[in-house]
Amino acid sequence: MAGLRQEQRGAARWLILDRPGQRNALTLELIADLRAALTRAEGEGEVRALCLTGAGEKAFCSGMDLGTQAGALQAGPTAAHEGRRAFAGLLADLSRLGKPVVAAVNGAVLGGGMGLLAACDLAVAADDARFGTPEVDVGLFPYMALAPLSRCLGRRAALELVLTGRRIDAAEARSIGLINRAVPRAEVANAAQELLDTLSQKSPTALRLGRRAFYATQDLPYEAQLEALCAQLSLNALSGDTAEGVAAFLEKRKPDFKGT
Repeated sequence: MAGLRQEQRGAARWLILDRPGQRNALTLELIADLRAALTRAEGEGEVRALCLTGAGEKAFCSGMDLGTQAGALQAGPTAAHEGRRAFAGLLADLSRLGKPVVAAVNGAVLGGGMGLLAACDLAVAADDARFGTPEVDVGLFPYMALAPLSRCLGRRAALELVLTGRRIDAAEARSIGLINRAVPRAEVANAAQELLDTLSQKSPTALRLGRRAFYATQDLPYEAQLEALCAQLSLNALSGDTAEGVAAFLEKRKPDFKGT
């Protein structure tokens, strides 16, 4: 796949944006490849968790490739709109996925890359990484990134970033909840893999049902959310993984989860 490299590391599938010369900017082809890779990983039992990262040391993702956008504009406004919808579709795919996604932030995260980062469940970043949504400086707005950013950060923090376009460092990104951990650059991959290994040992059924419930109910009114989550708990409690987990607890052994 042009621009996307995949590696299986233990029970984790690493999806690597492989356009370091373009700061791992997204093209329509790369978006399509990412969506296909997510669909494939969803159906493969050996994949318990996913990691999204960028190649090289300069950037995790710098948003949409401006050359691609220029080509879409030449093809007409409808084609340009459909291109933007493809990125929206990728963000939606991430929210519907049944497996946890960890971002390993190896460098700068800008524009649409911020949306991609915020759409991941957890994030480990290099302590010298920089983050920002500079679209407002050229007369645009990070519309697609706004949806996952506002849910990840909350209203005030998200609005400050998108309205001002200012860049923040990893320490501030951690303080506002954009990333979970900031580590020395040389430790990013190992720190992400440790987190992936931890996730891979959990019940696939519980992670699948719980992750989907989190994203599906986050915008419901409070009482409706509680009712929906109660139904998901009842479903989860009927699973083979729950029976195995309870038995392992009572027998004082490590559970052998099968994802049933």
